[in-house]
Amino acid sequence: MAPASCALCQNAKAILKRPKTGQQICKECFFFVFETEIHHTITQAALFKPGDRVAIGASGGKDSTVLAYVMKTLNERYNYGLDLYLLSIDEGITGYRDDSLQTVKRNQLQYNMPLKILSYEELYGWTMDAIVSEIGKKNNCTFCGVFRRQALDRGASSLNVDHVVTGHNADDIAETVLMNIMRGDIARLGRCTMICTQGEDTIKRSKPFKYAYEKEIVMYAYFKKLDYFSTECIYSPDAYRGHARTFLKDLEAARPSAIIDIIHSGEAFEVRDDVKATQKPQQTCKRCGYMSSNELCKACTLLEGLERGVANSVITDKARKKLDAMGPAPDNLRTIPIFRSPLPAVSIESSQDQ
Repeated sequence: MAPASCALCQNAKAILKRPKTGQQICKECFFFVFETEIHHTITQAALFKPGDRVAIGASGGKDSTVLAYVMKTLNERYNYGLDLYLLSIDEGITGYRDDSLQTVKRNQLQYNMPLKILSYEELYGWTMDAIVSEIGKKNNCTFCGVFRRQALDRGASSLNVDHVVTGHNADDIAETVLMNIMRGDIARLGRCTMICTQGEDTIKRSKPFKYAYEKEIVMYAYFKKLDYFSTECIYSPDAYRGHARTFLKDLEAARPSAIIDIIHSGEAFEVRDDVKATQKPQQTCKRCGYMSSNELCKACTLLEGLERGVANSVITDKARKKLDAMGPAPDNLRTIPIFRSPLPAVSIESSQDQ
């Protein structure tokens, strides 16, 4: 049986079936529709304005590598007028992050973008390897997620950028909706589908891949022959997100539109006013100056637990009482540097210097 013709151009032979729509199309049409859909997501949400300095969260994985390539492509094609940078966080995971950062450094040269790397050890005095050796694998993703979010903001601040974009895709967002439902986390459920977020003291952050399927990102990277790192984090198999991911894949197998349907459902959720009234207002961490809903931000609380040898006692607000019962923190406690947004621009690696 002869291959079908492309459903879009009707000329070339179809070589792939889009997971998102089921269309059988050729490679060039796939590139065009994938990039055009990202462009429409960006323009409809008015994510950028000419002259913006934008940092791309770069891990070396498929999502961030494709994001960097597509952002550079669209910036040139549609004249966005953006200054693009690569921003990487080194969590200190031997055999994973050290290898993926080599991919990021190659991407820096391939895409001709300046690169800034900020490490957990530099910022917190701990690597993820050291944290896991202290607490085990059960709650390590809690520490990594909290530390990574603040590290991204601090790295972006040091670059003096206006905006951070991350490679979170439609699958990631749908998984987050499911996780927040399963945990009954009303506060996060009300904002997890937002394409753009910004606190009073944080840099604007957005997800241009909000409606892009993970499978299509992989296909794009494969057919474009992009250079990316494909190994999963060695600590992620024990993550709670894995349960939501497995469930979502089962739903997608039965109904491919389930991913987008869940996102649209999340967008339609409204938090009642009486529930909003019970949520804590945002304030500033008294120790490091980062945004927080408590006197101490989550990162400072987790770091204090590590430093005082009771890290597992600060995972939840209720368990925090165990730490409080130990008395005030010692004066020589290692703390996170004061957060200032934005900080003066710092020197960064330039592709021309290598």
